Amino acid sequence: MDPKTAIKYPGVTSIVDMLPKPFLVWWAARMAAETAIENLVAVTAIAQSDPTGAIDYLRNAHSRYTKLRAKIGSDAHDLFERMARGEAIGRVHPDLEPYRAGFAEFLDVVRPELVRAEDIAWSDTHKYAGSFDAILRVRLGEDGKPDHVSGEWHTLIVDWKTSKSTYPDVALQMSAYANADKIIAPDGTSEDMPEFDGAAVLHIKPEGWEFLPVRIDAEVFDIFLTLRKVFRWDREISKTVIGRAIASGVRRLVTGTQRRA
Repeated sequence: MDPKTAIKYPGVTSIVDMLPKPFLVWWAARMAAETAIENLVAVTAIAQSDPTGAIDYLRNAHSRYTKLRAKIGSDAHDLFERMARGEAIGRVHPDLEPYRAGFAEFLDVVRPELVRAEDIAWSDTHKYAGSFDAILRVRLGEDGKPDHVSGEWHTLIVDWKTSKSTYPDVALQMSAYANADKIIAPDGTSEDMPEFDGAAVLHIKPEGWEFLPVRIDAEVFDIFLTLRKVFRWDREISKTVIGRAIASGVRRLVTGTQRRA
């Protein structure tokens, strides 16, 4: 929401979620099956006294995993922002240490300059908003690799990812941020969204990290705008397309028992 106007627009993530994701059904089923096998004795014991509880435990396996990953991701994002702003970081929780180490190495190898972090990308033109991770300036050579001596400066919209994989829909998300009209800071002040030379995602996993270029061109943004229309259909238009009955009739079966009563 824009604090100055109190206007609310749908979030970028909610719009991108309009993409069909049939694989999630199979992933959730696999999570339930793996949980059952890994905890077979415990699940069997629960099922003997509380079958419904055992079912709930298994069917919610994917939700528990998602919540755990979301917590780690949120904590890691907070850590990344503080490190990008130059804050000295001491000891962290063991679960976060691989991410701290990976981000520290990224800072050392790429040497980015932080422009903005965790601000709101706002589009009055297309009516959406969303919080982006960072805008960075990085010095790259002709081969696209870091070049701190003779490389040219590039302004990039950047996203931090701590998930198992980097998925293509991150391009839709980042194209939305890059093509927004303005940036809104926490204090409510705003400025025009800068021109970007590109986008990148920093994917950090416990075993390593990658800084990957991401397409945010007109073709990708046009697909995001299509999803924006789908979002409006889902949340608004679909509720208006079926009107009241022009005519109706009710057929009620009267049983022999009812006739004799």
